[in-house]
Amino acid sequence: MSETCVPENCLPETCQPETRSLLSPDDLLTRLRGRGIAYKLFEHPPVLTVEAMMAVCGGIAGAHTKNLFLRDNKKTYFLVTLHHDAAVDLKAFRPVLGAKGGLSFASADALREQLGVESGAVSPLAALNAAPGSVKVFLQDSLLDETRINVHPLVSTRTLNLVPGDLMAALREEGHEVTVFALPEGRAEA
Repeated sequence: MSETCVPENCLPETCQPETRSLLSPDDLLTRLRGRGIAYKLFEHPPVLTVEAMMAVCGGIAGAHTKNLFLRDNKKTYFLVTLHHDAAVDLKAFRPVLGAKGGLSFASADALREQLGVESGAVSPLAALNAAPGSVKVFLQDSLLDETRINVHPLVSTRTLNLVPGDLMAALREEGHEVTVFALPEGRAEA
């Protein structure tokens, strides 16, 4: 049982901040199986960039993805999943995400704090390590047209191949709303 502190009745010695336990990659796979979500799992050397991923995993059927963990000036976090070859203009992306002020890549520390993963392992499934609503999850609309998509299951040494609708269902069942978006027109930046 966890206790939530309310400032007016919280005594430091009796009230501890709420902690969340992070899913391990194996915990994630167990949770997906428990929800009846079918997937194929591929193990491989670490892939930390899209280029490395395509060199190692390009032969896996389905759409390959890239994932951006972004933040705006109000410290709102956005987890964005796109086709691996999508060009992104962060300025053009701001209105799509509803970002306030500038939009930039979140730090490695924020990545660990918010999603419990390291650089290179960012995935829409990492949202399961965040409190619902603390990270806004976005999925490129054209990924839903794919038969299967490939994402990391919280580590860069594995690739999970699954149906896009199952990915969305897994996130929604855990309280994470997924916003489907069309890629805005603009200059390539990332």
